[in-house]
Amino acid sequence: MKFSPDKAAAAPAEAPVRHPTPCPDWRTALMTLIAARVALIEMESKDLAQDLSRRLLWLILAVGCSVFAWLLILAGGISLASEASGLSWSKLAIGTALLHLVAAILFTRLAKPTSRRAYPFTRAEFSKDREWIENFQKIKKSND
Repeated sequence: MKFSPDKAAAAPAEAPVRHPTPCPDWRTALMTLIAARVALIEMESKDLAQDLSRRLLWLILAVGCSVFAWLLILAGGISLASEASGLSWSKLAIGTALLHLVAAILFTRLAKPTSRRAYPFTRAEFSKDREWIENFQKIKKSND
């Protein structure tokens, strides 16, 4: 494919890609790499903590609704057994308890963990680091 000036003029100007300056030695490069990985782990830990706190909130709500439902079912059941006739407040209490039980089931389902794995970007970067180290060792051995 040949270069044509009219196509180059029509193409949008892209920002120049900045590459980090080469490190003077391998120790500096390794420390820079470790610092980048620590920063990435910190960012992903923050996201994971937010996800866990959200799930904990849903679980607390589910437990609260379950306890409230149990108390209403118990109070309604005792009242139903003692009255055994007519429409009374106990039927309303059982209806409310069932409503809270449905809410507890819903909150429990919302609190289930997501299918994504923790630290996906860190895992990907560590995989790249392993490849880089293997290639670096191969290059170093071939230069010896």
